[in-house]
Parts: sequence; structure tokens; C-alpha cells
Amino acid sequence: MAIRLGDTAPDFTAETTEGTIQFHEWLGDCWGVLFSHPKDYTPVCTTELGRVAKLKGEFDKRNVKVIAISVDDVESHKGWVGDINETQSCTVSYPIIADPERQVAQLYDMIHPNALDNMTVRSVFIVGPDKKIKLMLTYPASTGRNFDELLRVIDSLQLTANYQVATPADWKHGDVCVVVPAIKTEDIPAKFPKGHTVVKPYLRMTPQPNL
Repeated sequence: MAIRLGDTAPDFTAETTEGTIQFHEWLGDCWGVLFSHPKDYTPVCTTELGRVAKLKGEFDKRNVKVIAISVDDVESHKGWVGDINETQSCTVSYPIIADPERQVAQLYDMIHPNALDNMTVRSVFIVGPDKKIKLMLTYPASTGRNFDELLRVIDSLQLTANYQVATPADWKHGDVCVVVPAIKTEDIPAKFPKGHTVVKPYLRMTPQPNL
């Protein structure tokens, strides 16, 4: 059965470039980003792994652990990391899962049905501290992933997990938020003392509450 938003992220034990991990235990009380690659030494993925390495501090600030997965083995991964560090001017300091038997790929439904060699598709899963899947994205091989967008989504997920707001189109940290419909308009001032604007009875805006 395909994974859906809100499902518990499948747990697994796997070898990585940083040793053996059990996924849920490795996550602990952190958020997690699991992103997959079809195989090692692929050009677009090389740039992606480098970009994540450069953004590692931004993920750390948000209490997010990042982990990549590719179907090749650990020794292949380590060789690829050398290329990534060289070509992308970075230091990869997060684990890459080895999945030569496609066990994790099967758990997360990452095997492309039309792939001739069972390569994993290029998917992203954001997992909350409750081990539930909060976001899923799948990209074509020709299009590099936008990791600034993933940081934006994480900011939204963490905000909306703690406050009764949603984030509007193109929202970014610091922008106004939408008050969720479950809150009555007359109750907004008590919950959001920074003020609010009623655009329509169903569309009420308020400044980001955690700033």
C-alpha cells in the first residue's frame, strides 16, 4: 500500500556512510528529511547533495536531521561523497543510506514502476518528531529539487504544529498567517493579541504569532 500523508514513517535498520542506524531511533525527537536518489554518481543528484551540505546549518537551526538514500553500497557512497565535496565546494556531513537490496525503497514506495533497473525515484519525505509523514514530493530526474522550498515548508509545518494558523500561498517566515477556520472571529483577539484583519468571514489574517 502506498504511503500517505499522516502515516507513520516506516522504520528500518540500514547501513549508512556514518554507520548502522535504526531510522526512528536516529531521528529521536527531531524532524527529519529523507531524500532519495536513483543511484550514485548521477549529475543532478550530485548538485543536490552538495546543496544540502551547504544548508546543513539551516536544517540544524530547525532541529531537522537530513539523510539521503541511494541503492548503491556504502563504499560507492563514500567515493561519491568525495566527488560531491570536490565539485560542489562543500563537506557532506550527514549520512547516506545504502540500499542495494531496495528494502527501504520498497518500504517508501520509491521504486519507479517503469524503471528498467528498479532505480529509486527522486522523492522527499519530511517526518515530524511524532514519526508521522508531513510532506511527500517526487521529482523527475531532469529537475533538481528546491531545498530552499523545503526549508520554507519546514518553517510552515513547525509553525502550524504549535499555533492555530495556516500559511497562505508563497508564505515565508515573517509573513502574515491565516487564522484557521475552527477559531471564531470573536475569539481571535484573545488568541492572537498582535491583531488581525478580516478579509472575508472565512479569511482572517494575523501576524506570525511566534515572532
